[in-house]
Amino acid sequence: MTLLRNDRPTAEPTAHSAGSADRGIPDATVARLPLYLRALNALADDGVATCSSGELADATGVNPAKLRKDLSHLGSYGTRGVGYEVQYLSYQIARELGQTHTWDVVIVGAGNLGTALSTYQGFGTRGISIAAVLDDDPARIGTVVGGVTVEPASRLDAIVRERGIAIAVIATPGAAAQKVADQLVAAGITSILNFAPAVVQVPDEVELRKVDLSIELQILAYHEQRRSCDVAVASVVDKEVTA
Repeated sequence: MTLLRNDRPTAEPTAHSAGSADRGIPDATVARLPLYLRALNALADDGVATCSSGELADATGVNPAKLRKDLSHLGSYGTRGVGYEVQYLSYQIARELGQTHTWDVVIVGAGNLGTALSTYQGFGTRGISIAAVLDDDPARIGTVVGGVTVEPASRLDAIVRERGIAIAVIATPGAAAQKVADQLVAAGITSILNFAPAVVQVPDEVELRKVDLSIELQILAYHEQRRSCDVAVASVVDKEVTA
């Protein structure tokens, strides 16, 4: 269920234009806003009209005090004894995340990862539309993934400019990532999500986010290793105590 309060004034200022443009919203807060929005949408689907900060915090795994501070950046403080209006808070967060309209995205790389991203059905309800998928492999060009025909990567510049695309996803092998990033920036892309296993450099004015699935799994493996060591040590101690 999409909860965008279109009955609210369209000129209503966002948190950035309402006096916080000089300081913005902290990146850590921005990273949590999608969690709040997902939880609020679930509450709305269940017919819940209002919720307390504690209820929303429980649904997202965030400390209630931190949640209230996050929402204060949006100018939303709730009502004492009542809490937050679920539908309007959803609208506020969706507006701040740019989800009150649709953003076209280009994916560069139509391999396994690029195809998986292209066919993901959840983007549409979050204001994201996959407008183009590009690849340089002749075997992939012309195929259809997620309802989008794969086009030649050589047309990247023209496609980005003709379709007014501002956001791109890099889903190429690591060796090609920097070249692709350079091409995207030259074409006018201002926000990039990099899934390639490589560090890429972009100008300061370009927003860059990095997702490395292998690193995330290695971090989990580290914690499992530590857990296994702790269990082994505890077992040895128990044996010594009972000996």
